[in-house]
Formats: sequence, C-alpha cells, structure tokens
Amino acid sequence: MHKMSNDDTGRTQRDNVMRRCEDEGIRFIKLQFTDILGAVKNVTIPVEQLPKALDGDISFDGGSIEGFVRIEESDMLLQPDPHSFAIFPWQRGDRGRTGRLMCNITWPDKEPFEGCPRTILQEVMSRAGRSGFGLHAGPEPEFFLFLRQDDGSPTLSSHDEAGYFDMPPLDRGEAAREDMVRALIDMDFEIEASHHEAAPAQHEIDFKYADALTTADQIATFRFVVRTVALQHNLHATFMPKPKHGIAGSGMHVHMSLFRENDNAFYEPKDPDGLSDACRHFIAGLLDHCRGFTAITNPLVNSYKRLVSGFEAPVHIAWSMGNRSPLIRVPARRGEGTRVELRSPDPACNPYLALAVTFAAGLDGIERQLPLPEPINENVYRMDVQDRADRNIGALPKSLNQALEHMQRDELVMNTLTSHVSNRFVDAKKIEWEEYRCQVHEWEVQRYLGTY
Repeated sequence: MHKMSNDDTGRTQRDNVMRRCEDEGIRFIKLQFTDILGAVKNVTIPVEQLPKALDGDISFDGGSIEGFVRIEESDMLLQPDPHSFAIFPWQRGDRGRTGRLMCNITWPDKEPFEGCPRTILQEVMSRAGRSGFGLHAGPEPEFFLFLRQDDGSPTLSSHDEAGYFDMPPLDRGEAAREDMVRALIDMDFEIEASHHEAAPAQHEIDFKYADALTTADQIATFRFVVRTVALQHNLHATFMPKPKHGIAGSGMHVHMSLFRENDNAFYEPKDPDGLSDACRHFIAGLLDHCRGFTAITNPLVNSYKRLVSGFEAPVHIAWSMGNRSPLIRVPARRGEGTRVELRSPDPACNPYLALAVTFAAGLDGIERQLPLPEPINENVYRMDVQDRADRNIGALPKSLNQALEHMQRDELVMNTLTSHVSNRFVDAKKIEWEEYRCQVHEWEVQRYLGTY
C-alpha cells in the first residue's frame, strides 16, 4: 500500500484549496500573518494569483512590519499553509467571496525567517514531536462589546447590565454574539459554548481544542471575526484586558494537554488523582517559568490592571485540582479530557508566541523532571500575606516593566523566542512602558491637583 509522502500531502492540500475556490466562487484571497506583537496583517490577492501564492512567491516589505527586519533587508516572502484555508462568510454577492490563508514568513531564498511567530511555535511543536508528544490547546477568550459614537469611534458605554450567564433582556449583546458564533462555525470552528461573562458587556466564546498551531491560527482569526461582526451591529469589540476600573477584566484561560499518538499523556488511570508523571512535571515547568513568560502572555501595560487581587484574577503562583484561585488548575475530567488550565493569559497576546513559551515551559519541566509542590486547595484570595509566604505561594509580576525584567532573566523563554523576536519584543515593550510611566493620568490630577 502506497504511503502518502509529505510532497503528496502538500499537493493534495494545494489541489483542495484550488478546488474549493472554484466551487465556492472565491474572488479574493487574504494572505494573513501576525507581527511579533500579535497584530494580524494581510496582503489581498485576486484568486488568479493563488497558484503563485501557494508556490510561496508573493513578497512583501518586511521593513514596514513591527519587529521584522531592517529597511535595508526588507524583502520577505509569504508561505501560505493550505491546511489553514477558510472562507469568510460575510462577503458575497457581486463582489464574490473572500478566502483566507495563514502564512509563515521566509527570507527571499525561502529559508525560514527566525522572526516569524508561527515558525517559532512550529519549532516548539517539532521539539515536542521528537520526544513523542503532540501539543493540544483550547482557549477561553473573553471580550467586551461597547457602543460606538456617531462617527464610529469606540466608547466605554454599553446598554448591557447583564452578569454571568444572564439572558436577554439583560444580555443585550446576545444577538451579536450569536452572529459571531454562526460566522465562526461557517469558518469551520467547532464552537463548544458561548455566554455572557461576569461584567456588564463582557462575553466569552469557547471553541474546541486542537493542535497548538491550529489553535493559534484560530485565536488570530477569532479576534478578527469578532470585531468584524461587532461592527456590523454598530458595536466595538475589544480584547483589551481591563477597559474599565472596578469590574472584572478579560482573560483567555488556556487548556493544555500532551498526546502520544491517540493517548492523552497527562492521564494515568493507576494514579489516585488520574495524573501522569508527565502532567505533574509539566505543571512544575509552568510554575517555574511563569514569571518569565508573563510578558508574552500578558503583553500590555493594561494587562497588569487585570492581574491584581480581586475579581478572581489568577495572580498567585500555585496549582490546584479544582480551586480557581491559583494560577493553574486541573479540571475534573479524566481520560482523553485530562488537561491543565493556565489561567493568566489575556486575549491581547500574540497566540503563537504565547503557546510557544508556555508549552516550552511545561516541556522543560518534563525534561528536567521538576518536582511538583503540593496543590493548594484552599481559597488563596482569603489567605493573608503571611499565610501565602508560609505556603511558598509567590505572585506574578505587578507591572509590564517587572514582567520584562523576569523575561530577560529566563533563558528558556528568551531562547524559545529566538534572539530576533525576544530582543525586539523587549525593546518595543520598554518603549511602551516608558511612554506610560511618563504620562500624567487623570487619577493623579484628581488626587493631587487641589491638595498640593
């Protein structure tokens, strides 16, 4: 029996994309990728140029993209992944329909570009594969829906006063959320649930876990689709982690698991808790590197307005079997569904880099066979400072600046990202921090102007 080679598989996928474009009346293709900060960029080509694109011969100016290359070496090539092909559901009629392909970035000689976030995640997946592991992730992204002004600019206002799991008429964003779900399903997402979150105007849409690369592609697509559908409802969708003081912020809990072929490597039926040694070492790796990867999973100055005590923010470095107050918990399901939930990331992160550094951290725990501390099953929020110190429960960085300092000291995180990305990311974020630090904020004016 003939076993299909990689070349055969590639040709089959290429043929499938070409056939779908013809069958579905596709007129344009968006070739999409992210810069190092996670912003989705794209080049739109007419479908007639698709064969050239699939050959990896569409170039762009890398010098104009955040964190890519210097102006004197700016020519880069897009390498579309045929597996990522999807069709946007909202562009039909005389204009035809538009397809989408996620791309890797290469040099003009088609060698991989070390600054490509998608390539960085693939390298972590390849390293895991050499140890026999496949990486799977499932996200829970949250976002806010706010009203727009007459000129289209976003506000912080909402007609929504609903809370967790509330229904209409309190949940006035349900119609938009349902349209988002329909659009995502049309793009081959498997949506597991959607609901109103704890804060007014806050929502969550969960989709089924997949391999890490597919999940990262889906997170990037998800943000684009959610914002596009919100605009159709004259609303603004924001993934800003903490847009308003005094209410819960938006997180993106990530469920992580390792598979060996079809078996969940985190599950051990003979263990009293149903957890394998690999799972325990993986959690230990996350705990060991969590301060080092926080700048990547929580990349904005604003991220640290969410990572404060209260509002169930996961700031305490500990793990539990079900308790939601520590940084990491292990949900109750076992067997194929055994997984680790990392609760700190927020939806503003670059999904490729965030999954790369968090999986690298867990895999490092397995490689070094790091011991796992005892779980913390009490409510960490109710412990005082001394109680947490006695239990050796640390805390995540309190600011972007602190997070960058921890990142620069974490060799695993810096090496996983490559020197190209890690150095440019740190430089960009230090500029962001300095701009914030030097601003005079409204709170300071209100607090000090009349008193001093």
